[in-house]
Amino acid sequence: MRIKIPFNTPVLFKTQIPVRVCDINYGGHLGNDRILSIAQDARILFLKQWNYTELNAAGAGLIMADSAIQYKAESFLGDIIEVSISVDTISSISFDLFYKLSTDRDGKKIDIAFVKTGMIAFNYEKRCIMNIPEELKRHFSLRDSLADM
Repeated sequence: MRIKIPFNTPVLFKTQIPVRVCDINYGGHLGNDRILSIAQDARILFLKQWNYTELNAAGAGLIMADSAIQYKAESFLGDIIEVSISVDTISSISFDLFYKLSTDRDGKKIDIAFVKTGMIAFNYEKRCIMNIPEELKRHFSLRDSLADM
C-alpha cells in the first residue's frame, strides 16, 4: 500500500522556493532527496516569521522525529515551488507539520509532493525532550491568519 499524506488543515504559511540546478538529478528532474531539503528551507522561513529558529522556537529546540513524502509529479529546473505549511496533531511535546509543494506550469497548478514531518520539542542543553512552549502553541492556533491566501 502506498503512503497517503493528507493536506486538509488550514494553511499557516506560504513561501516560494526555486528549483536550482543542484536540485536536479540524473533523471533531469527534482531529486527525491531534495524534497525534504525544500521542506526544511520552508520550515526555517515558517519559524523565522516569529523570529524563531529550529534551535530556539519560543524557548524550545525542535528535532525531527519522523518524515514521510508522497510524490505526486515531477518538478524541473526553473520551477518555482510554492510551499504551503499547516500544523496538526499538537500534543504536549510534539506536533506534525504538513507541507504541500506545488508549481504553476502552463497555466495549471500542479502538486509536486505532500510532506509530513513529526517535530518534537527538545532541550539541546540538557539533551532531552521538553514540553512545547505555550507561546509556540498559540502561534499554531492562529490558523485563520492565512485562510484566505
